[in-house]
Amino acid sequence: MTTQATRSKAYLDDRAHVFHSWSAQATLDPLDLVSGQGSWFWDSNGKKYLDFSSQLVNLNIGHQHPKLIAAIQEQAGKLCTVAPQFANEARSEAARLITDLAPGDLNMVFFTNGGAEAAEYASRMAKLHTGRHKILTTYRSYHGSTSGAIALTGDPRRWPNEVGASGAVKFWGPYPYRSAFHSTNDQQECQRALQHLEDVLTFEGPHTVAMIGLETVVGTNGILVPPDGYLQGVRDICNKYGIVMMCDEVMAGFGRCGEWFAVDKWKVTPDLLTFAKGVNSGYVPLGGVVISQKIADTFRERVFPGGLTYSGHPLACAAAVASINIFKEEKIVEHARMLGTDVIGPGLEKLKVKHPSVGDVRGLGVFWAIELVSNRETRKPYVPFNASGADAKPMLELVAACKQHGLWPFAHFNRIHVVPPCNTSIEDVKTGLDIIDQVLDLADKNYEG
Repeated sequence: MTTQATRSKAYLDDRAHVFHSWSAQATLDPLDLVSGQGSWFWDSNGKKYLDFSSQLVNLNIGHQHPKLIAAIQEQAGKLCTVAPQFANEARSEAARLITDLAPGDLNMVFFTNGGAEAAEYASRMAKLHTGRHKILTTYRSYHGSTSGAIALTGDPRRWPNEVGASGAVKFWGPYPYRSAFHSTNDQQECQRALQHLEDVLTFEGPHTVAMIGLETVVGTNGILVPPDGYLQGVRDICNKYGIVMMCDEVMAGFGRCGEWFAVDKWKVTPDLLTFAKGVNSGYVPLGGVVISQKIADTFRERVFPGGLTYSGHPLACAAAVASINIFKEEKIVEHARMLGTDVIGPGLEKLKVKHPSVGDVRGLGVFWAIELVSNRETRKPYVPFNASGADAKPMLELVAACKQHGLWPFAHFNRIHVVPPCNTSIEDVKTGLDIIDQVLDLADKNYEG
């Protein structure tokens, strides 16, 4: 730990004046990050870290891509801001490129400032389109922290933020490793999860349900890749009852799963698709909802009651345009897919064989999870669900060891997520996996099986 004598002014000002999210303020010791390049960043003491978290799983193009920086600078020289009621070249081109990439008839974009607002507006559109009031989402999910988005969220971050009736209803999504349905294989898990969803709809009343919202691949809550057939099954259920299907691709989209959008892997077209993070790697905040023509037509003659001052901000949209074009020019989506199939997936399987504390590995592209257990036979989690205090100490020690070795990990509950930028080199990925290999020796010492 850095001593008080070597603390930077930025650090001292942060502790005096910055109120951080999801934190007890007195417990914080934030790293003073001063520069980055590609898949690496440096702190104020000159220590170098391999960014295996992509900051918050949003830095898909890596730190300081020169073409992306140049596009923002060029737009700033033209026009720094414009209200949403005007047409603007950067906004129009971003919308065109995004809809060109989106499947089916997802032809229009409502721009937001991030993923939480995208979830909020998707819900609003679905309710107004259908005239219904309920939204179904899964327990292992995260859709954002604004009041509407946190109501849709299924993980413990929802608990202290619940404000009463919201029309949000939860159901269990598929999770083969820890099946809520006692399944023994992926096909069984798919069938039973779909039947469970039908059962929930029966008791909620499908005529009251406006939208079923899913993270296409669940992100923070486990990198849960749906079994083949599940998304199509949800699509069929939505068609059957006239329910809007929303896929949340805030984390999973824009190359993260080795596809432009994760739904492309299963060739499923939702009615609404939310995005943020990877659309421009957070260089300037941007999110949005890609909207089917049918839902867009609902508001052709009817006023849509919603808007944001910074909707489609030109600096953010110029960054999105540049990022999409860079991804195409540098074949970053294809590179991310290759990393998953040829480097990360096989590398994690080797760690699973070597380390008894590794219960499961799963993922796509550059979107992977290592699930740690203290007993493989019982699948007892390495730390309890939503662990804190002394219960969380074993995972905190693993995270600290990663950082000591120059790896900045993404960890949640009993998992380490492998989520580097989509354009990370093979060499850098292998460097990160080697560090995780060393650190997992600590987890093996606590193994009880």
